[in-house]
Amino acid sequence: MNFTSVKDFKIFFVMIVILVLPATLTLLTIEKAQNVIDPIAGVSPLGYTWSLLLFIVPALAIIIWLYINHDEKFIRKSFWLALIVLIPLGFILDIVFGLVFFTFTNHEATLQIYLPGFDFSQMNWRMALPLEEFVFYLTGFIAVLLIYIWCDEYWLAAYNVPDYSVESKKIESIVLFHPQSLMIGLVLIISAIIYKNFYPHPYQGGLPGYFIFLVVASFVPSMAFFKTTYRFINWRAFSSTFFFILLISLLWEVTLASPYQWWGYNYDQMLGITIGAWTSLPIEAVLVWMAVTFTTVIIYEAIKIWIASGKPIKQAFLGRN
Repeated sequence: MNFTSVKDFKIFFVMIVILVLPATLTLLTIEKAQNVIDPIAGVSPLGYTWSLLLFIVPALAIIIWLYINHDEKFIRKSFWLALIVLIPLGFILDIVFGLVFFTFTNHEATLQIYLPGFDFSQMNWRMALPLEEFVFYLTGFIAVLLIYIWCDEYWLAAYNVPDYSVESKKIESIVLFHPQSLMIGLVLIISAIIYKNFYPHPYQGGLPGYFIFLVVASFVPSMAFFKTTYRFINWRAFSSTFFFILLISLLWEVTLASPYQWWGYNYDQMLGITIGAWTSLPIEAVLVWMAVTFTTVIIYEAIKIWIASGKPIKQAFLGRN
């Protein structure tokens, strides 16, 4: 690890604290939650469908830049391979857990084209997931990854690894167990279960399924790759990506999707911490973007190290032995 990586990594978390602390104290002053808008006819026709442009437009702009102005083939190859790994995570969340974690009551906000999801309450498959949900995760991962690549390779290129290929060849094994990630993940899950079951709130009892999914999706890649990718990640590019995506998500979910019920949440599967000023939005709706950004970047950098090293995949990830 170099000194700059350590410093930038710490500054990123200081930035989060500086923003989160006053925002949290302000939001806690709200005693009465905002009400959602009943999904009556004409209230937001095709709103969810058109809102996907919030991901699609930036992604298209950056991918054009990537192919016109960037001649590093290993960057483009790493981008596509990372998507092959990442996109199924979003689809699994939808297909397996979509009808457990989420609700979709405003049908007019979508094209009303539905795909199958598993309903655990009835133990069968139902055609109830809007097509837009799958496009949401598809374009979401693409947008996060492309914004990070643009920041890393152009906007904040002065802070990336100067000679990526040379440094990558020095890595004996990309997979190195990071025990701190395991400990933090376990502490978060145990704490969430305790809070869900013992702290008095309207949704007390059971498992905080969505929170557990986010922790697992973030900390499993971290356990395997963080120790290696830590010094390769451009933390200034990462922080810019994170705050840009957070801005989009707040505009999208807080002001549009949640109030107009383009999608909602099954609160029995949530942690139980809600934000009243944001139509009782569960805290998971904010945390998901930190999880998505972190998982996206760490997997991309692991694949990028492999491609840049020129080694066979098994040797690159697991070493010679």
